[in-house]
Amino acid sequence: MVHGDRRVEITGNRQTSWAFADAYGVESADSAANAALSWAHDRALEAGLRAVSDGTGAALRLLAAATDAKAVAEIGTGTGVSGIHLLLGMRPDGVLTTVDLEPERQQFARQAFRAAGFAGNRARFIPGRALDVLPRLADGGYDLVFCDGDRMECLDYLGEALRLLRPGGLVCFEGVFADGRTVDSSAQPAEVLRLRELLRTVRDSGALLPTLLPVGDGLLCAVKRGH
Repeated sequence: MVHGDRRVEITGNRQTSWAFADAYGVESADSAANAALSWAHDRALEAGLRAVSDGTGAALRLLAAATDAKAVAEIGTGTGVSGIHLLLGMRPDGVLTTVDLEPERQQFARQAFRAAGFAGNRARFIPGRALDVLPRLADGGYDLVFCDGDRMECLDYLGEALRLLRPGGLVCFEGVFADGRTVDSSAQPAEVLRLRELLRTVRDSGALLPTLLPVGDGLLCAVKRGH
């Protein structure tokens, strides 16, 4: 892979290192949280969903802690895997607002959060389409926005996140590698082209300070500049 004028070789050792990094921190949660994560992963598999990887979850925990997050908005509840990771990193009085089109999935997440030891008031579940729900959330009221929804709507999520985040807040997008298709030069579907547009938009935005973390299926993160 060519990077500017530098050639980066993807060796076996490098791939092993990436796998090690993605698995690092898997057991850092307590036993109740780990059991709840395992249960939520199983529910995701049964539902045909792809939950965030262990490495992505560990990164989300770290980022929530680093921002001292008290208010987090999540697009795509799933069965609660990413939500548990976010809650583990948030302040003890923090509240996760999580949005999903499927109320049944949110019921699984609710059970998983309870099993992980989180009080009921730590999460606010809102069923519905994200682009219908997000405009109702408070401007500048969130420390972190995590996006794991419809890839075709990712640019709209970015616009909403910029409004929702306080200065210094963080937006994260899961799955931006699209199983390697984002960097594949062959013809790609519309959702991959949209992800490429998202990556360019975030990188070129003067309002954001971005990075792309090679965990899971790619975690795009950006800090909202300002004071």
